[in-house]
Amino acid sequence: MDFENVKLGILGGGQLGKMLCLVASNWNLSTYVLDPSSDCPAASVCTRFSHGDFRNYEDVYAFGKNVDILTIEIEHVNLKALFRLQEEGVVIRPGPHALEIIQDKAKQKEFYVSQKLPTSDFLVFPGKEEIAAAVESGKIKIPFVQKLSKTGYDGRGVYIVRGKEHLDHLLEGESVIEDLVDVEKEISVIVSRNPAGEIKCFPPVEMVFNSQANIVEFLISPCELDDALSAQACELAEQTIRSLDVCGILAVEMFLSKKGDILINESAPRPHNSGHHTIDASSTSQYEQCLRSILDLPPGDTEIKTPSVMINILGQPGFEGKVRYEGLLGCMGIKGAKFHIYGKAKTKPYRKMGHVTVLDDDISNAIDKAKFIMNNLRAIA
Repeated sequence: MDFENVKLGILGGGQLGKMLCLVASNWNLSTYVLDPSSDCPAASVCTRFSHGDFRNYEDVYAFGKNVDILTIEIEHVNLKALFRLQEEGVVIRPGPHALEIIQDKAKQKEFYVSQKLPTSDFLVFPGKEEIAAAVESGKIKIPFVQKLSKTGYDGRGVYIVRGKEHLDHLLEGESVIEDLVDVEKEISVIVSRNPAGEIKCFPPVEMVFNSQANIVEFLISPCELDDALSAQACELAEQTIRSLDVCGILAVEMFLSKKGDILINESAPRPHNSGHHTIDASSTSQYEQCLRSILDLPPGDTEIKTPSVMINILGQPGFEGKVRYEGLLGCMGIKGAKFHIYGKAKTKPYRKMGHVTVLDDDISNAIDKAKFIMNNLRAIA
């Protein structure tokens, strides 16, 4: 393929779009980005930036008409425009049929059941009044997890009910109600698939979440799993990307229960927070693998070069405004620490402002270094 003549369109110009553009530049691949914010992270590194809303029909349709291949860095995009573009011959990867399932958590859960993919038990309710009534009647047992069917992103739209006193704070809107799984580990597998049908998995990683924001706080690679469970997690990811007919990459987040069962939590058909470490710690990054997949190239080697721990740099609670990074210089002297600052001009509580991957042959040392950075590097205003 002649990369110099391919126009790759990306819906969304956040940090994922930025990192995708940076890898594309290594191949002299032209990248076109659509985003509502002219100072989004990808605006400074793409070939051409277009100001527009990826949720708006007219903006997406007009943008898509001028590229050869269209992909995403966020799944909440205008599907009607994508279906029309696809009908008119624009190559869209992943396709809008998969995005239609992923955008709606209720449809996503129902899809897993229809494909006999293991997931936790769930019910769907139109609003919080019906949820409260179902608790009162005994149809729902506390504790449980409420997930808004649509619009949830980066930890938002998820609420854990551990006692009756929490029912007053239920989220408004159609929701999936899931059993609260007794979790041993939360794991993720990034899997890729190209149009030729070649599938490749990155090794599973363990995710540790911030209890306040429900955002990944620590990511540990490799995950401490026995060979059988690791193979099972990868096979489940492969089944999922095949069932969804996704061309590109798919992050499949899973629960390992204390009973030893692996259950799909949810999936994202794009580069993902749980794959950031691959930039520095793997033979092929998730971003290069994404490009290889959507361009119908052979998948890259997913071997881990070194153990690593990734932490998110989150906006600190109580701060909102022009960002400054307190403690950055002091942390940069740590051996094996790789810093990725996304370039977002403003910080706000729990906003993802960057990430740090710590490389170390001893994973316990990597964890200690990552904890030091997390305690000393602060995104504040």
